[in-house]
Amino acid sequence: MKQQNVWLKRIGYGFGDFGCNLVFSTMASYLMFFYTDVFGIEAAVVGTMMLSTRLLDAVTDVLMGLVVDRTNTRWGSGRPYFVIGAIPFAIFTTLTFYVPDFGTAGKIIWAYCTYIMLSLAYTVVNIPLNTIVPRLTSDINERNILVASRMICALLGTTVVMGITQPLVDFFGQGDYKQGYFITMTLYGILAMLIFFFTFTQTEEVVPPTVVRTENSSVLDDFKGLTSQTWILVLVNFFYFGLFVVRNTSVIYYFTYNLNSTSWLTFVGFFGILSGLPILLLLPRLQKIFPQRTLIIACCLLYIIGDAIAYIGKDSLTLQLVSLAVTGLGMYGIFGVTFAIQPDVIDYSEYEKNRSIPGMIASMQGFFVKFGMGVAGLSIGWILEGGGYQPNVVQTESALFSIEVCYIWIPVIICLSIIALMYFYKLDGLRSEMTRVLDLRRKQMEYAHQH
Repeated sequence: MKQQNVWLKRIGYGFGDFGCNLVFSTMASYLMFFYTDVFGIEAAVVGTMMLSTRLLDAVTDVLMGLVVDRTNTRWGSGRPYFVIGAIPFAIFTTLTFYVPDFGTAGKIIWAYCTYIMLSLAYTVVNIPLNTIVPRLTSDINERNILVASRMICALLGTTVVMGITQPLVDFFGQGDYKQGYFITMTLYGILAMLIFFFTFTQTEEVVPPTVVRTENSSVLDDFKGLTSQTWILVLVNFFYFGLFVVRNTSVIYYFTYNLNSTSWLTFVGFFGILSGLPILLLLPRLQKIFPQRTLIIACCLLYIIGDAIAYIGKDSLTLQLVSLAVTGLGMYGIFGVTFAIQPDVIDYSEYEKNRSIPGMIASMQGFFVKFGMGVAGLSIGWILEGGGYQPNVVQTESALFSIEVCYIWIPVIICLSIIALMYFYKLDGLRSEMTRVLDLRRKQMEYAHQH
């Protein structure tokens, strides 16, 4: 393959997650604030809606995984859905951030419906993005580079969201947040749609599975193909994306009310995210030296150190910025390693259970991602409500403490949970053997097909 084509594949695959994160990161970082302070719904209601909607959406993840595993077209199994989901994704991004002139009940119904449909459109494009790496290459180092490219592009997407969303809202709204969010998210939706079209053109599936799916293969058969390592992967995703939502949501509240530093929010958006860029650039090199388990545990410990700095430096803006840098390195390190082990988990089902179920594994991953985000949103909503938080006013001591709990202490608990889970991860020692066995099976299948 020509070097240019290699880089086009890396960029094309990576930018798919840039498109996803234009909206995903907005939901994780701004949607709670949008619903409570712009749309006009109470925090507890929003938290309950996020959990219940995410649970419903998580079911569609499983269904989408089953669809991908049963798709066999000239373009592959996952790749066609980048085109199929692109336009609905743009439409429902726009509608989710539109504020209708309804009463409270009507607004809640609108929020539920648009949020569900946007999450469904996200599922259609994101599940295939998770399944496709083992079909793009069987080379382990190239897989790590592809995943790193994706993580860097996801980081850039999140940087765009955290760094320019509020300025765009201010520019387009001119004091009208409803108009500002609507126009901004319309632009994000259109840009994401165009990116998904580009991703489709650059992600040719060239590595066949080592297992031929039979016509009478059932969902139960697919479920039996899940391994203990699959459950570790999905639970780590549950905790990581809970961490992602908690941190990116609570940082807005923390700098607004606890630190009285709203003028720093744009800088915090850029700095807190871009601080993770060095670890993502280094990951492919680090993964040649250290086991994945060691790396993810080290990143969790790094995040905890960053939170300790935030707690010690409550009255120091400088220490808060240092904390953002350290937690950013830790959080995005966890992010990169988590997605790097996913192709190994997919291969392990083929190796151990003789089942090719990338869609099922990705859908389980998506289920727990959205479940984790829902639980995080519910937790933030109820903790803030329990602390007496009221939007756009000076907060009480209990409200400020509830924001601190969300920003500092919940992430510590999440990181400790991930460390405990990774104790049971065992694929680092099996990676070379899995590659050897699966390559041998592909050669045997090719030989049998030719003769």
